[in-house]
Amino acid sequence: MNRQRKLTSPLLALAALVAVAVVAAGCGATSSDPERGRVLFEQNCGNCHTMAQAGTSAQIGPDLDAAFAAARASGQNDATIESITRSQVEYPRPGNGNPAASMPKDIVSGQDLEDVAAYVGMWAGVPGAEPPQVEGGPGAQVFASNGCGGCHTLAAANAGGTTGPNLDEVLTAGLTADEIEEMIVDPNAEIAAGYPADVMPANYGDTISAKELEDLVQYLIESTPAGEGQAGG
Repeated sequence: MNRQRKLTSPLLALAALVAVAVVAAGCGATSSDPERGRVLFEQNCGNCHTMAQAGTSAQIGPDLDAAFAAARASGQNDATIESITRSQVEYPRPGNGNPAASMPKDIVSGQDLEDVAAYVGMWAGVPGAEPPQVEGGPGAQVFASNGCGGCHTLAAANAGGTTGPNLDEVLTAGLTADEIEEMIVDPNAEIAAGYPADVMPANYGDTISAKELEDLVQYLIESTPAGEGQAGG
């Protein structure tokens, strides 16, 4: 019961903004770029929120698909959800009764906020939404589909996340495929200096298939200094 109340309260807080957002949605449009918003969402929001189209699965904050699916089902359109998102970022409410777990005010602002809000308005709660197809092979798709770029920097993926270590720096020459796989499935086994424990989900060994995990590891080897000197890539 306690856990259910904690999960429900943030969703109700989002829903409470609908009436205000309906009015705000018609108060003038601004130029926005949802594709840019997706990248910004991964980098700034994906470490707390689940959203299928972004490939993120964090549970610190509300699941945005669950939060907005009901709004869409009740007839709310993209513009209304966009306005709700903008208001929630500008005036965040304490999450789960724990200020330490609450979203910081203005985590994105200005044009960044416009783009993120447009992205969330377009995709949050859309049935069947999934990450877009990317170039670079199956491993690159696994990286994108699981929102890895929201936390990690990787030049090959045009990813600039900073919540987790820069993969171009930590995946150094000489690392084996087994060592990289362990970093993914057991991230707390050896924590990079300067980063806390329990930030990266520890269930990728269950949520990513064995083939996808193999593809991801190979992609990381080929895309970072880890691949230097390894015969056959």
